Amino acid sequence: MTTPTPGRVWAHVGQPFTPGTDPQGPHHVLILGAGRMGSALALALTEHAPHLKTLLIEEGGLPNEDGATILAPGVWTLAHLPAAQHDAARWTLNRLQTLLGDDLQARPYLTLHAEPAPGTQPTRDLLAAHPQSLALLDPGAFPHARAHEAHTYRPGTLAQVAAQTAIRRGTDLLLNTRATPHPGGRVTLERLTVTNTHQIVTHETHTLHAPLIVLATGAHAPTQAEHHLGVHTRHARAYRQTPHLATSSTEDAPVLHAHGLTLRPQHGAYTLIPTIHHRDPHGYAPQGGHLTGVPTGLRRETLEDLVGLMDALPALATSDLHLGRSLADIPGAWLALPHGHPDAPPTHQRLDDHTHLLLGGPHADTLGLWTADALAREIAGGRGQ
Repeated sequence: MTTPTPGRVWAHVGQPFTPGTDPQGPHHVLILGAGRMGSALALALTEHAPHLKTLLIEEGGLPNEDGATILAPGVWTLAHLPAAQHDAARWTLNRLQTLLGDDLQARPYLTLHAEPAPGTQPTRDLLAAHPQSLALLDPGAFPHARAHEAHTYRPGTLAQVAAQTAIRRGTDLLLNTRATPHPGGRVTLERLTVTNTHQIVTHETHTLHAPLIVLATGAHAPTQAEHHLGVHTRHARAYRQTPHLATSSTEDAPVLHAHGLTLRPQHGAYTLIPTIHHRDPHGYAPQGGHLTGVPTGLRRETLEDLVGLMDALPALATSDLHLGRSLADIPGAWLALPHGHPDAPPTHQRLDDHTHLLLGGPHADTLGLWTADALAREIAGGRGQ
């Protein structure tokens, strides 16, 4: 078996990008977006369609610090999936183990309940070995809990590992480049640079043509499809914030889930993953709400959810919860909602003869790699071109 020639990386405008003079010929596939979904697709194409020359294009770095990938929870679990999706989730777990190795950490995942339900046990019993976790909540409010298998990881690391592995197998990577799709398999590229006054400007532009283009730009992809390709989809987006809870957590602390709120142990504390109630309307601009008249960085819906849980989770009522004073104080990003639903699994969709859409969304931690692989298999079978 011959060793593939590694792909090339253009990280900044100081590295000349001259696609018209490439002796290897033009690219067959252009993937817009090098988050975990785009990077996973690039890697899967090296396995299912190694004959296709692929260019992975990212507006920022790898990983992009402004995208949803780096703020994703990174929690694999079957807890909130129907049985029909378990095989795909198990496949994703095997893939995560292969790519991440020791960076994938097994830990308990407890769903907390006010009433007994099938499979539940006393919360005090399940948290007996984790007194710090038990101290977060009022056992009287959540006397019952159910334990689920879970594994935690960093989605940003996953995107980086997948992209680097794809590059070693021949995928090209173009960073700091804004890509705009057009009908007919055409993409406009704007290579970006930063001026002495810290302004991001276009250094040069290029136009590429390819038989296949994949929009893997997360929550922005449906808007790109509509504005630049004239294709309306039913997909949507929501702005999700992930506030910090400074209460101490241990290396083996369980993930806790109560009334839609997930408390994810991370960096010796907790990251809160609020529930997504609905899609945000077109034109919505995120803004902080007020608590007893004091401005905070949390959007109103999230703030109301946390206030409603303060009696059951007393840690939320302490100064450990970082509320911020403005939106910039709270990490947040636009999250894709496949088919417009907060609980929908990742998906891919053919938009026209040349373009596919690839979306992760709320369940990308558990099902994203499977969906990217499914699209790669479709492309390899000729149905995606």
